[in-house]
Amino acid sequence: MRKEQLITLEDLDNFKVELLDGVKQLLKECKGQPAKQWIKTSELVKSYKFSPGKLQKMRDQGLLAFTRIGGDIYYDQDDIKAMFEQLKTPALK
Repeated sequence: MRKEQLITLEDLDNFKVELLDGVKQLLKECKGQPAKQWIKTSELVKSYKFSPGKLQKMRDQGLLAFTRIGGDIYYDQDDIKAMFEQLKTPALK
């Protein structure tokens, strides 16, 4: 696009429609899903109030899957949710 090129109202309307469609698609894809699939130990400690020692114990016991890349340990959000579901105590009726 050059400086002397004109933009019409139709161009702006088309841009608006494309932009809104893109935002709608992103919202559909992200609905109910966390922004990130993988989180680091420090984020998990902060979000769920787990101590690093408790996370180590859960890893050692095979309760929580993880991926180690270099010195960082990452956890899949879906695995965290599955662990909570597995360990959930049913309500008494």
